[in-house]
Amino acid sequence: MSRNAAGPGVSVVIAAHHAHATIVRAVTSLLAQDWIAWEAVVVSDDGTDYRPTLRNAGIADPRLIFTDTGRIGAGAPAARNAGLVAARQDMVAVLDADDRFRPGRLSTLVPLASDRGAAFDNVAVVRDEDGSPLRSLYGDGRAPAEVDADVFLATSVPMFPVLRRDVAPGWDEDVTFCDDVVFNVRLLDATGPVPLVPEPFYEYRQRAGSITFSADSGERAERCYRHVLDRLAEDGLGISDPGIRERFTRAIAAKRARNAAYEAAFKAGRCANFQEFLSQAGE
Repeated sequence: MSRNAAGPGVSVVIAAHHAHATIVRAVTSLLAQDWIAWEAVVVSDDGTDYRPTLRNAGIADPRLIFTDTGRIGAGAPAARNAGLVAARQDMVAVLDADDRFRPGRLSTLVPLASDRGAAFDNVAVVRDEDGSPLRSLYGDGRAPAEVDADVFLATSVPMFPVLRRDVAPGWDEDVTFCDDVVFNVRLLDATGPVPLVPEPFYEYRQRAGSITFSADSGERAERCYRHVLDRLAEDGLGISDPGIRERFTRAIAAKRARNAAYEAAFKAGRCANFQEFLSQAGE
């Protein structure tokens, strides 16, 4: 039964680049939600049409909207911004095309985000090949009740909020690889502390061939961190609170050190990707 007879609608933005193998799973996870007031904005960033792939899987839902970046490989920030332009609902969420929402995610987070501006949940990191769990953002009993900039900056697993559209900061298209980090810091700068649900409703899939599995993922991260530090020094990345800007700068320095350790472990063959490295390190 639907749990949102009078609740706000949410636009779920799905950036799709070479995602025909996973898009059905992502959209199916939305169809399983008991919060039915959603639309999925599928943004093609590879010049292909995702409608036939979904139709071949028996999915032809009127809540599906299709748009594109008008480019090939423009990047996730550009695709998400295009999705935000096409979105028609008061609430916004991001779903990566190779990830999935677990049942109950929208019905749990949308009311909280509508009231507080945004809401986060725990994140389950799963190996895509066999569905085995790698880790979660927060273990049993460790999740704080709220997330502010300081709490977020201490994390090392991507976080995917549900948020009101009027506080959505947009994605900086010149910030690649760690664009989600910048987005979330800017969001929390605008909202202040917001609720965190301890249940892992977002399933972050680690898939061979993805960016985090690539041999140059550490180098990509390092380039991103350097660029973010340059932007923080130049224009503050649009972050209004000087204390958050300062703490963000320190956090990036810590992330660079962790990334260097990951690079050494990856080259030595001790881990296959960054999340596996973190699991081995007990973080």
